[in-house]
Amino acid sequence: MKSLSLKVIISGMLIILFDSLSLSAQTQQSVSKSDSMITVFDQSLRKGVLDVWYPRMIDSVNGGYFSNATFDWKIPEHQPKMLVTQSRLIWTSSEATLFYNDPTYTKYARHGFQFLTKHMWDNTHGGFFNIRSKTGKYTDEMYGNTKTAYGNAFAIYGLTSYYKLTKDTVALNYARKTFLWLDKHSHDNVHGGYVDAMSVDGIWLSKIKTDSREPGAGNGSLKDYNSTIHLMEAFTELYKVWPDPLVKTRLQEVLTIVRDTFVNKKGYLNLYFTDDWKLVSNRDSSEEVIRSRSWMDHITFGHDVETAFLLLEASYALGEKNETTTLKIAKKLVDHALANGFDQTSGGFYDEGYYLPGSNSITILSKNAQWWVQAEGLNALLLMSKIFPEEKKYYQSYLKMWSYIDNYLIDKQHGDWYINGSNYNPEVIDAPKASVWKCNYHNGRALMNCIRMLKNENEVVDHFSKIKL
Repeated sequence: MKSLSLKVIISGMLIILFDSLSLSAQTQQSVSKSDSMITVFDQSLRKGVLDVWYPRMIDSVNGGYFSNATFDWKIPEHQPKMLVTQSRLIWTSSEATLFYNDPTYTKYARHGFQFLTKHMWDNTHGGFFNIRSKTGKYTDEMYGNTKTAYGNAFAIYGLTSYYKLTKDTVALNYARKTFLWLDKHSHDNVHGGYVDAMSVDGIWLSKIKTDSREPGAGNGSLKDYNSTIHLMEAFTELYKVWPDPLVKTRLQEVLTIVRDTFVNKKGYLNLYFTDDWKLVSNRDSSEEVIRSRSWMDHITFGHDVETAFLLLEASYALGEKNETTTLKIAKKLVDHALANGFDQTSGGFYDEGYYLPGSNSITILSKNAQWWVQAEGLNALLLMSKIFPEEKKYYQSYLKMWSYIDNYLIDKQHGDWYINGSNYNPEVIDAPKASVWKCNYHNGRALMNCIRMLKNENEVVDHFSKIKL
């Protein structure tokens, strides 16, 4: 019996030893893989994104940044300057300086800051204009003199990042003024939340007679998740540098609205609500109507995974009490998008989907794999894999996501990313690299975040990975 016991003990020790060696090999392989991906992402970020945009897109004559560029980075004459684009480029150049501790990008951030505050702030009524001409003057294209919560949210976002970099109190004061202007004009003091579109003097466009017959953000009659999630994003960053009680209150408000109202039971974001929070939906319409009016009611997987990330960032900044609930909702958003909108063969998230009447499965309305969706997907999948390492689907999908980006989005010849995946849209190789809606914010942020996570330098990950659902 003693001999048998000894054999059992020795056998058990060998099993433990082999298991330990196996785990050690897996750990080393994982570390090696992380180190390799850090190098890949760093090269892609610095050479493939930042050094492609700066200083090429700096308008040294008129100020600010160029908006438009051809597929091979020729700069056309037409260069309207939209608030969202200008603010995002300030953010990226500021964050690049902080990320690399490289002052090279500081001058690019300052260049954008000077144009933004000199030409896009309304000295008469307050708030930032949506659009100005190349020289910073009024233009009647696109939005003219109107203002949006969405655009002003990005102004706060860019200004806050610039303040973190420079400690320039002028930048912080503009961010404060913008927040207070939004609170006075855009915030709904009756029903909560924010209305997006406003006139030059801050009146909701829904209260002004308009020729538009379609509801939506275009005439300000509805509340939408797109402007709301970016207000949450902006308030999160503002609260970190200006912990004002009202900022905290509004940040908690929009977080709660996004989490508890915009996200439905299935785990995706509803797009539009009326002022008093009645859902706007095409659900009871025919498939033809649903497809033709998808702009006002659809599932967008990119916003779902981006919102998961932004919810956790906001929750962590607030130190909120319901963080477990927020984590569950963030996970649900990613899980739904991964199960219903992810191309399991080639990787990549589809553009739009919908639960057509009578069906419990999603019909993909658009397979365009937009560049920003894939960037946000890469970030969200790695984030979830770090918080829930036991669920291998996140890490496997993250690797597949990067493979898709590398194969179908990154322009190896001219730099940066195509606007859509070339497997679905081969013509994108000749599409513009830059426009008022396409700059380096989504992919730049995703790559910086991924590098930090792979280096285990992300406080949000560290915090939420300790929470057991």
